[in-house]
Formats: sequence, C-alpha cells, structure tokens
Amino acid sequence: MPASESVRLFNRATRVLPGGVNSPVRAFGAVGGRPPFIERARGARLYDVDGRSYIDYVMSWGPLIHGHAPPELTRALRAAAGRGTSFGAPTAREVELGRLVCRLVPSIERVRFVNSGTEATMSAVRVARAATGRDRIVKFAGCYHGHGDAFLVQAGSGATTLGVPTSPGVARATAADTLIATYNDIESVDRLCRAHRDTIAAVIVEPIAGNMGVVPPADGFLAGLRELCDKHGAVLIFDEVISGFRASKGGAQAVFGVLPDLTCLGKIIGGGLPVGAYGGRTDLMERVSPAGPVYQAGTLSGNPLAMTAGIWALSKLSAPLYRRLDKLGNRLASGLREAARETGVPLTVNAAGSVLTPFFTAGPVTDYAAATAADTDAYAAFFRGMLQRGIYPPPSQFEGWFLSDAHTERDVDRTVRAAHQALRR
Repeated sequence: MPASESVRLFNRATRVLPGGVNSPVRAFGAVGGRPPFIERARGARLYDVDGRSYIDYVMSWGPLIHGHAPPELTRALRAAAGRGTSFGAPTAREVELGRLVCRLVPSIERVRFVNSGTEATMSAVRVARAATGRDRIVKFAGCYHGHGDAFLVQAGSGATTLGVPTSPGVARATAADTLIATYNDIESVDRLCRAHRDTIAAVIVEPIAGNMGVVPPADGFLAGLRELCDKHGAVLIFDEVISGFRASKGGAQAVFGVLPDLTCLGKIIGGGLPVGAYGGRTDLMERVSPAGPVYQAGTLSGNPLAMTAGIWALSKLSAPLYRRLDKLGNRLASGLREAARETGVPLTVNAAGSVLTPFFTAGPVTDYAAATAADTDAYAAFFRGMLQRGIYPPPSQFEGWFLSDAHTERDVDRTVRAAHQALRR
C-alpha cells in the first residue's frame, strides 16, 4: 500500500523539525503511529491532507471555544491584516482588549499582553519575586505552566506524556528554588510554607488542573491557598491559561470565588492566534517596565491580529454559550462513562464544564499520582480506535478534551457510539 500524504510529510518533517513537530504534544509517540497533517478546519471538524475528516476535541488545545474559522472572525482578521500585521507601536485594539480582560476577570486591574502562556507565567513569577524580595516558588506536581526553567520540575502536559519529569538543560540552582506540593492537598503546601518560612515568593497553581488531564480543585483547596499566601506573605498566582474564559467569563476564580494576586491567561484571548497575558492588582502590575523596574518586553506583544481575534472571541462569550457548553460536556462525559460500564472497561471521567478527560483507571483522579496511575496503553489503543472512526481526541492520556460552540449533540452522540466500538476493540 502506498504511503499516505501525511506519512510522506511526517518523514520530511523529521529531517527539518525535532521529532517532526513543533510542540511535543503533537507527536503520536505516546499513542503510536504518525500524526495526520491537517489541511483545513471548519466548525468542529478537521480535514487532513489525505481527505479524511474528524470531529475535533483538541480544538488547538483549547482556544477555539467558538469553533474553527468562524466566518465573522476570519472577515475581521482579513480586514485587520489589510491595515498592517505588526507596527511595534501602540494601537487602540490593545486598549480595547485590555479593558475587556480587566472588566471580565475579577482579580485583574492592570494587564500586560505577551505572546504565549509561557511568557505570561515566567513574567508573573518575576513580578512576584520583585514584590517579595524572595526567590522560591511553590508549584504542584503535574501542573504545567509552560516551558520556563522554573516550571519543568514534575511538570504536566507533554512532559508527563513523554515521561520527562525534569528537563535536561534546567540548571540545578533553578530547580532548587522550585518546591513541589501535591494538588488538592493543602497540608502539603502548609508544610512547605512552614519549612521555608520567609523565602517563598509565590504559589502558582492551575485553579482547575488541565495538564495532568482535567482535575478539578477539592472543596476548600483554593481558599486554603489564598489563606496560606496571606499568612506567609507570598503572592498567589492562578495560571488560567486553560481555565480562563473556559470555566466562565471570569475564569475559574469567578466560579470558585477565590481571587489570586496575579492571573496568567492565554488560549481564548487570542481567538486562535498566539497570545498570552498576565495581570492583577495595580500595586503589583505597576512594578512592570516602563511603569516600574521589572523588565519584560516583546516585539510582537499586542499584535494587531491577535488583539482583533481576542476582542471578537471575548465579545461573543455569553451565559447561554456556557450553559450550552456545560450541557454538551455533561452529555459527552456521561456517554463515555456509560460506554465504559457497558464494555467493562475501568474508566474515570473528570469534567469541568466544556473540558474533560477520560482516565483509564477505576479509582478517582484527584492529583498527579492518581492521574499517572492510569493505563496509558489502554488509552493509546482507545485513541487509535477513535481516530479510525473519525474522532480526533488528544494524543495523550494526560490532556483535556475541549468542546466548542460548533459541536452539536449529534457530534457528541457519534463520539459516544465510536467510544463503545473502540472500547470493545
């Protein structure tokens, strides 16, 4: 049988790109085979170079809450590109999107746009260190905050998928300033705060974990972090790159009623284009250059195309949209659980609104240890079965499935039928 166009492209890619991809989570090493190369997308569907179509549950890893290539958005982007793609100077669109973010996210009084979630988290930690005069940070095993050196210690996302808990190239001194706590275990944070008293600059957390798979916070966990940070003078940073505008118009912090000092955003505020942001209390953000001495810059920050997409994406958020997405998420999670029951496959489905993860394990998944106990071989077989049936889930056990406004109940029901078949294998 002749090689498919995707196989030919992947073989070429491995000669010019490390591993044939530009981000590890796109590789199929954890699930077997080679990735299909995507030619185009519309709504909830992907179309590859070999003419196959898929119902997409990756949705560019979360930002496409309104679906692929909404016509209104593509028209707005064409108009914006016609006026210029980058100026290296202020634009009104930066101000408009900044005002939107500050209005929607409860804790943000000032915001700085950057080009990725990694830039946002790195910069937020720098601000926290400057504000406290301390060096150490606390992060949680399995939480991924981008590929900054300080975060690649027991990281989630692609690092977990590929079995790389700590990346080579990270200086030992840098790793030594990162303290590891257990997600949903407030006592583990309290012990670190007492053991390293007056040296912890910040606690950074995904308020809804999404990079060890979806793991919601336990009752009182986020409030406990707020209390500990107040008690010990540390800055509380919420990494809402995934949960921001996914959990609600105000992010997870609005859902749980716990306000951080700094918030990191990405994904949806770019509407599918590269973007990130960090923001928070005025006294902290006024430390950022040029208002203050904490240096951070970016040639393409506030890019007019990304700002245009972000304004469009955020302006289309509404209560009916979130109700519809919650309903679809519940329908998909319930369907996957039922498929597992009927086929006798141990499966735990964690869900948070329009994001979910089916873990191939019988027990509850509340932290990194429980997540990594899942049967990754079983997930790989399930993934291949779903892909063969025209469903595109994440190529990793440890990632979230994302729904969008473009998905329909028919899409979800077709996905559940495919799951029944793939689980029987």
